[in-house]
Amino acid sequence: MLTITTPTLEAKRKGLTHTQLQQVLSYICTHLNRDLSLTKLAEVINISPTYFASLFKQTMGISPRQYVIQQRVEQAKLMLSKTDLAITLRDSFAYRRNCPTVGFSSQSHLTQQFKRLTGMTPKQIR
Repeated sequence: MLTITTPTLEAKRKGLTHTQLQQVLSYICTHLNRDLSLTKLAEVINISPTYFASLFKQTMGISPRQYVIQQRVEQAKLMLSKTDLAITLRDSFAYRRNCPTVGFSSQSHLTQQFKRLTGMTPKQIR
């Protein structure tokens, strides 16, 4: 006797789609020096901030905030190795209105996050 089975509902989607992820990562990369709030990032793919945060973490394994901080630290490392800009807030890439920045609100925030992720201070990298 032939048994007819009904297809089961597809498992709930885990994480962002490839396209959504690429849109968000591209936006982060392009706007690293700007406000990258959860609300702003969620707007990029037109979903709620809470849902976005959950999907992003499922996809990337870290929160959107932590990903942004990691990217900012990586950019700071690159700038430290390729420029002679001062590390201090007043003169630096940490926060400056007239040049590209890495998006930290203060030198101490840059230093704190830099040390947390690399184990060294920006000055030690140089």
